[in-house]
Amino acid sequence: MEKKEWANPTPAGLVALAVACFCFFALLCGMVEKSAMPLLGCFLIGGFVIQFVVAMLDLKSGNASGGNTFLYFSAYFMLVSGAEMFLKYYSTGLDTRIDGWAWMVLMLVVALWTPAFYKGPALLFLIVLVLNVAVPCIVVSDLKIFAPEISQIFATVAGWALLVCGIMGIYLSAALLVNATYGREVFKNPKSFYKGK
Repeated sequence: MEKKEWANPTPAGLVALAVACFCFFALLCGMVEKSAMPLLGCFLIGGFVIQFVVAMLDLKSGNASGGNTFLYFSAYFMLVSGAEMFLKYYSTGLDTRIDGWAWMVLMLVVALWTPAFYKGPALLFLIVLVLNVAVPCIVVSDLKIFAPEISQIFATVAGWALLVCGIMGIYLSAALLVNATYGREVFKNPKSFYKGK
């Protein structure tokens, strides 16, 4: 009996990313009150489950860039951020500047891993490029090295950049899933910018 291959789990991982991006946009740009933080925590923890599964399947299929990225996204962007939403809402006196230091590592990783995505789908590379705007803004905002008004400007820029990432993630998830289902390009999915030699 022929062994059936697993399907590409990336669309589900992109949906989880989009949910997180939209919710962070709403929180960072003041579209919702701080009282939404525990609810956001629930959505992020749900996203952790999805992205962890996607990471394991991507790694099993040999997709090193996607698998490793979904793995650390699932841990830090989803699980840790989700747990922190509860801690920040229900605790007082926390020195949350530590987040800026942790996000600084994630900023450097996103930046240094970006070239790996240049060989992938163009839209995925664009998502990673926009994350290179959002994550540094989160770092500056979380480190609280500027006055609160300036930090809020950085948070707002991060929020809008994440919204753009979320929209692109939704579209790319649909393109990957629908195109694979029909075996042809129903939704336009631009090929890689990388042309090789």
